[in-house]
Amino acid sequence: MMEAGGTILKVVDLRKIYKVGKVEVPALRGVNIEIQAGEFVSIMGPSGCGKSTLLHLMGGLARPSSGKVIVDGTDLSRTSDAERTRLRRNKIGFVFQRFNLLPTLTVQGNLEIARQIFGNGYPGKQEIAELIGVVGLAHKLHHKPVELSVGEQQRVAVARALVNHPAILLADEPTGNLDSQNSRQILELLVELNRTKKQTIVMITHNPEAAEVGHRLIEMLDGRVVDHANAPHLVNTAGELC
Repeated sequence: MMEAGGTILKVVDLRKIYKVGKVEVPALRGVNIEIQAGEFVSIMGPSGCGKSTLLHLMGGLARPSSGKVIVDGTDLSRTSDAERTRLRRNKIGFVFQRFNLLPTLTVQGNLEIARQIFGNGYPGKQEIAELIGVVGLAHKLHHKPVELSVGEQQRVAVARALVNHPAILLADEPTGNLDSQNSRQILELLVELNRTKKQTIVMITHNPEAAEVGHRLIEMLDGRVVDHANAPHLVNTAGELC
């Protein structure tokens, strides 16, 4: 994880156009955003506003029609597919609305295989235990996903995203499949990771209450950024949601 301070992620005049038959459908219309290391930024907007497309471009999962995505000084538009894949593995962690845990593996197994996929080999048992401890599931290390609640499964998904010690954690509707209590717990976990580990987090959400836990709120509409603001914090000095 990168120490706080300095630009870690920047998008410049970012545009994305999808083609549906002969019709061009613009998803992003010239987005400019700069995110500092150690920030927790919420990007909010209604369905179809382009926020998930923006997150996929930020994470190098797709290429823009034009514009730039710069991750820790690397312009993704100037990289090959292989270079972009390496950057994702080394710099970025993803948390999605769907947990996508492998059902036949334990919590430990899911983290071990994630680390192997990242090309860093199997992490030691102590490292796995510490990582699961960070998300509050040390007692569930040998459980399979079916033995976990939905909130616990999302916590495992967060731990999996952290297994490569990413500079940036990108979360796409991380509470979208959760009830209010589990949503609150996941948001508290993200706030704690940001506060104690200085983890840079960019979270996509359509939920105004979820969006308010970040340091900064970026609102989108129709493929454009329509507002930048410091988010009204729901976080007290102990780092817990109020």
